[in-house]
Amino acid sequence: MEEEPEPHATMTATAKDTVSSEQSSPQQEAFFNNAEEADVGFSASCLTTAELQQHWRAVKQEFRSIKLLFDIPSARIREQTVSKYVVYQIVVIRSGSYDCERVTIERRYSDFLHLHQELLLDFSEEMEDIVMPKKKMTGNFSVENIAERRVALRDYLTQLYSLRIVRKSHAFQAFFTHQELKAAYNLLRGGRFSRALEDLQAALILQEKLSSHNPTLVIPTLCAILVCQRDLEDFDAAFQTGRRALPTVRRYELRQYHGPLLEALVDLGYSLELPVAQLQDELTRVRDAPHGQASLVSLKELVVQEFV
Repeated sequence: MEEEPEPHATMTATAKDTVSSEQSSPQQEAFFNNAEEADVGFSASCLTTAELQQHWRAVKQEFRSIKLLFDIPSARIREQTVSKYVVYQIVVIRSGSYDCERVTIERRYSDFLHLHQELLLDFSEEMEDIVMPKKKMTGNFSVENIAERRVALRDYLTQLYSLRIVRKSHAFQAFFTHQELKAAYNLLRGGRFSRALEDLQAALILQEKLSSHNPTLVIPTLCAILVCQRDLEDFDAAFQTGRRALPTVRRYELRQYHGPLLEALVDLGYSLELPVAQLQDELTRVRDAPHGQASLVSLKELVVQEFV
């Protein structure tokens, strides 16, 4: 088993928006910046200097070991008509530097148990030394037992994360984001774009921390954020979100998203009176390609199919 990171002290969790408009320079000047062609499996001809720098930061991030700490600073008892249970507030923290982007999620003991059972199906040998904190027969709602379990569950997550194969698994990733993403997509389909956007941005923070090994995992969320921003008529923010997603879509040849994302960027570019000739040419090439039929679906149509 790999060395476990040290437990982190309890801290107040706050969430901040991570997708916002760039204010440092005028849009047209930024879009006209020259970008050199790089031999990395994607075309840089449509990228600004800032986009190329962002892409290379993402590439380097894939090979950099990111340590995460897990904290469960608090818990609360929730009572419903026929049930009573404890929910634990979980915070995921980047170690090594001050992490100002913190999101709190809530999970029940049954969610931890479900995660453990899922992981055992695929990684029983790797997890033979990891023990899931057991549920007590009595006193589950006492202050002492809740405090004891908070520490035990925090340490349990830390042990799971110490196993490379486990922390990269779908089950581990989904434990932290699936519930929130499902709720956000339901809000999006219901036209509640402001609420959906808030939840998607919070989920994106967690996804970026947990999925540095695979940057493609955030693309559906970025596209959903773009759709919300566009429907809220925040065209500049939507355009910046699309530009953020495009280098990864190109590099990993995510054909399902390539055409719809380009189409959305071209439309947003026209609305913002930005030069979009290169994006339009790229869109034409994508549509004329053998797999171009996949590009006929709009980005919104693609997004709303998630979590159906």
